[in-house]
Amino acid sequence: MYQTTYHRASSVDEAASLFAKGKEAKYLAGGHTLIPVMKQRLAAPSDVIDLARIKELVGIEASADTLTIKAATAHSDVATSDAVKKAIPALAHLASQIGDPAVRYRGTIGGSLANNDPAADYPAAVLATGATIKTNKRSIAADDFFKGLFTTALEDGEIITAVLFPVTAKAGYAKFPHPASRFALTGVFVARTKSGDVRVAATGASQNGVMRVAALEQALKANWSAAAIDGVNISANGLLNDIHGSSDYRANLIKVMAQRAVVAAG
Repeated sequence: MYQTTYHRASSVDEAASLFAKGKEAKYLAGGHTLIPVMKQRLAAPSDVIDLARIKELVGIEASADTLTIKAATAHSDVATSDAVKKAIPALAHLASQIGDPAVRYRGTIGGSLANNDPAADYPAAVLATGATIKTNKRSIAADDFFKGLFTTALEDGEIITAVLFPVTAKAGYAKFPHPASRFALTGVFVARTKSGDVRVAATGASQNGVMRVAALEQALKANWSAAAIDGVNISANGLLNDIHGSSDYRANLIKVMAQRAVVAAG
């Protein structure tokens, strides 16, 4: 690793100030991406600013209509939270499927979203529920947040502070995990809003990262059942084609995982 200066910020404002002063600063959340990249000498930040100990970034709050998960909340806390299990059980299930225990106890929802790995789990939940990403500068709708592989709408130095999930009428998540990394080879989150709208998002399948699946949304809005998906055709265009699976294979996985997610949602 190259030489860097480590900072443990005590507030969001302090973290933003430290970032502005650094030549090439980076924020550190769970560290599952930044630390390995630094070890491989693919990144050499002048300053590493740790966000994990900022108290205002940790916690879960629920109201009748909104579930708020603060950015530095660990996956394990989301997975075991009674508030999450009551408001959006599928989100607790998703968090319980991320990586292994070591990853879940250290990784954070904000870090996952800021990194926007194309096979990460949380982006599917955020996009499918129509959540809002709150930062130290503004609020960003899920449909406007994800911009492609490892790319988001975040500006340089901007910090995710919380994610606001609308409480759903029904939601489910199912993924086909890579056996080693536990990342989603393909994962699908389905959500039906209290007003009856349906949103479906797939992760791990597209060349552009997380995506909504309009054909499944239309089918499930007309008939919320696994059987409604049988006749849906998922195009392989734009899907990943690699050593882990062809684009046709992933197209089929989207259907299969969507059906399992609907069954899980009830």
